[in-house]
Amino acid sequence: MPLNHRKDLALLALRLGLGGVLVAHGAQKLFGWFGGQGLEAAAGSMESMGFEPGAPSALASGLGEAGGGALLALGLATPAAGAAAAGAMAGAVSVHVPAGFFSASGGFEYPCFLGFTAACIGVAGPGRYSLDHATGHILDRPWTLAVAFLGSAVAAATVITRRNCVVRARMARELPDA
Repeated sequence: MPLNHRKDLALLALRLGLGGVLVAHGAQKLFGWFGGQGLEAAAGSMESMGFEPGAPSALASGLGEAGGGALLALGLATPAAGAAAAGAMAGAVSVHVPAGFFSASGGFEYPCFLGFTAACIGVAGPGRYSLDHATGHILDRPWTLAVAFLGSAVAAATVITRRNCVVRARMARELPDA
């Protein structure tokens, strides 16, 4: 088998695996599937973590995971899919940073790996066995890559900065007056 077909098969396997994991995580938030809490409870959880308001935050997170994951699995709009999933995972990383790197201690290892992998696929492209390839890469152009990742980075930075402000304000209210 030519080397490029091996790479295309590997990209397909990687996209399907990562996409499946992301879809499952998003479906937990959005629909309560796979032992998840559903959108209403996810909104409360998001709010308790400092993502205010909680309902739009849970919806955006769930759509970034499930939507980005589905598009990655299909290999459709791959730059936007990778950027969306990476942005959603950046938000998750921000929650886990205080616990350190390793997931065994509640750290950010797992969401970081998911986001990093999604970003890499978004940059590398979906390979031959994808809807992007079948459609002549109409949604996978160099400019879409730049726009998608710039937009995702700005959105993630805005969300994380706002969350950090909320968390700091909550901590300040909980401190006893000196």
